[in-house]
Amino acid sequence: MDGLRFAAVSETAGGEVGTDTVFTYHEQDGEIWAEYAGGAIRRGFLVGTRDGDRLDFRYAQLNLDGATSTGHCVSLVSTLPDGRLRLDETWQWESRPGHGTSAVAELR
Repeated sequence: MDGLRFAAVSETAGGEVGTDTVFTYHEQDGEIWAEYAGGAIRRGFLVGTRDGDRLDFRYAQLNLDGATSTGHCVSLVSTLPDGRLRLDETWQWESRPGHGTSAVAELR
């Protein structure tokens, strides 16, 4: 996944990530991290681990209103018919109430 870019498949209810948010992932020796921005997100970071097709990470982000938020996410990696990767995510805010599911797909 190192160097791959992803964007949300659709707007996420209860979250701040949207289709205009772009993630750039990095991976090395089971570690996974990413920077992201766009849409309602001014700047965000995630860091965690990869075990096979499972990513487990924490995220921290700054939105356009200047508020910060943090949370935890577990993502399952799959391959789309066209060969791009997709991450199906289950997330929960840790800094405020709320949780949900979302998906991001690799950009060409």
